[in-house]
Order: sequence, then C-alpha cells, then structure tokens
Amino acid sequence: MSPRRARRLGPYERPDGRGAVRPVDSVPGVDQVESAADGDWVVRKVSGAALAKTYRCPGCEQEIRPGVPHIVSWPAWQGGEEERRHWHTACWKNRANRGPGRNRY
Repeated sequence: MSPRRARRLGPYERPDGRGAVRPVDSVPGVDQVESAADGDWVVRKVSGAALAKTYRCPGCEQEIRPGVPHIVSWPAWQGGEEERRHWHTACWKNRANRGPGRNRY
C-alpha cells in the first residue's frame, strides 16, 4: 500500500489563524462605486455560477440560490466590506422605495 499524499492547505485554511478570513478587496474594472441617497456603495455583479451557498436578500428576505446572478454590495467607507450583503438585482435597484421599518442593508 502506498502512503497517502497530504493535501496542502490553502492560505485561508491554515489552523494557526493566519489568513482565516478571506479579504474582500475592491477589484478594479469589476467593482463600481455607486452614489445614492443612502450613501456611496461598492457594487459587484456576481454571475452566481460558481456559488455553492444560498444567501438571503435583505430587500425581499427571500433566498438567492446558487446559479442566480445577483449583486454584492457594501458601504464605500473604510471597513465597510465587513457589512457586505448579497441582493437580487431588482431588489438592489428598488431599495430606496422600501417601506418604513426595513433596514438599510
């Protein structure tokens, strides 16, 4: 029997905690900064083809299933990437028309 080959850990899988959180960097040419009445937002369009996770849209509170194109947005201030949210494209465009009692994001 031949010995098993050890799989090399990726930079975000290290047990010592280094790189445990995948950084969200703005990607030039992909991310856009949008200005609206609710502030400036970094917006990224996602095809959804490579996703394996289901997200919940803060606009309609419905699921965004894997394979569905959608928007990922976060505030355009320092540290705003910690507050990123996945939105249906239509919900993102209509977020200013949401009724009272709904969160901003």
